[in-house]
Amino acid sequence: MQKVTLSELDTGERIISERVASVRSVSLGFWIDVGSRDERADRAGVSHFIEHLLFKGSRRFDAQEIAETFDAMGAELNAATSRENTVVYARVPDHHVETALEVMTDMVFAPSFGEVDQEREVVLEEIAMYEDTPQELVHDLFSEAVFGDHQLGRPVIGTAEVISTVSRRALAGYHRTAYTPGNVVLAAAGNLEHDRLVALLQRSERRAGAPARAGTRVRRPLGQLPGPGLRFQRKETEQYHLCLGATGISRSDRRRFASSLLDSILGGSASSRLFQEIREKRGMAYAVYSFGAQYTDTGILGVYVGTREENLAACVEICVEQIAEIAAGRLRKGELERAKESLKGRIVLSLESTSNRMSRLGKSLVTDTELLTLERIIAEIEAVEADELAELAAALLPPERLAAAGVGPDETRFRAAVGRASTTLVEQAAA
Repeated sequence: MQKVTLSELDTGERIISERVASVRSVSLGFWIDVGSRDERADRAGVSHFIEHLLFKGSRRFDAQEIAETFDAMGAELNAATSRENTVVYARVPDHHVETALEVMTDMVFAPSFGEVDQEREVVLEEIAMYEDTPQELVHDLFSEAVFGDHQLGRPVIGTAEVISTVSRRALAGYHRTAYTPGNVVLAAAGNLEHDRLVALLQRSERRAGAPARAGTRVRRPLGQLPGPGLRFQRKETEQYHLCLGATGISRSDRRRFASSLLDSILGGSASSRLFQEIREKRGMAYAVYSFGAQYTDTGILGVYVGTREENLAACVEICVEQIAEIAAGRLRKGELERAKESLKGRIVLSLESTSNRMSRLGKSLVTDTELLTLERIIAEIEAVEADELAELAAALLPPERLAAAGVGPDETRFRAAVGRASTTLVEQAAA
């Protein structure tokens, strides 16, 4: 049975926790409902930049004190920014929860925005690192191919142009707007008592001078998207790095369980079709997989392959062929059942981690997604039928919906290979 408890402070901040009495750790996470999707073009990357700056000192603790405090506890402290939210998280021994929460609260609500110029250089180096990592860069290009000029098509990390010029004042102003209590969720899982957690947070917020209650931000809904696009960046690489796919489904879509199973069968495991057909049987790639992400009102679904020039067209053909096989309902014997067992097993194993339990709670609450019990999740997975899987593949990944992105030495050869999937896409891109 889940032991999940939810509270809301007078400020509007929500607290959700799950007691796991069998461990000696607690995972804490401040989830903020802001990400790269919420930025104007001239502020692209500020959410990620602010995430960095939270570690550079707060009203009561400087950067070294923050690092030393968590190191002295043997704890983990980190943060991440995505397209729709930011999270600052830690895993600490249970007797250090009070100290960890006090420091994290000050970081989140009262950053000093010191060392902006020094950290600016760090983020610029991070952007340069992504540019030098084609298997990462191609995913940002693919988002742009799918979503065009919409914020979902931009890199979460931002652009060098914005990061080089954004001021400390602009960063502090953006923080005041986004990091209000009504946009923040504290999630926790481990050996803890919920009422004590609430009391500790209230005290920590008073010390941090957290803002009073403010209304929650309203995210602009997705408008009309352009048709599928094609993006390519030339680099002198040994391999071509290719992403092929389309818009997916939102996180509240009832088909999300079928989508997870589609991902597993197509390219999400060592026994998946693409891994077996491209890597194991033909040796044409080292890395090949399918991937997906779900947002408030849309999603993204695709496949990635890194391969040498002589194999590129054949890899595209195999990807399209396997998608078509699934869309036609031609599942192999035991394939769906194996995917279901794999997905259920991964979920069960993930719940042995307090960090994963905390993330599940926090992400559900900050995105206003129903928090399902493990029993309900397993039942939903079991209920997916083969024809639902086929219908989903046919609806999401027909040739006319496919977008493509690539990194490699020759755009002409890349376009020729993509033409094996969609001649229309290549013709429109050339027009």
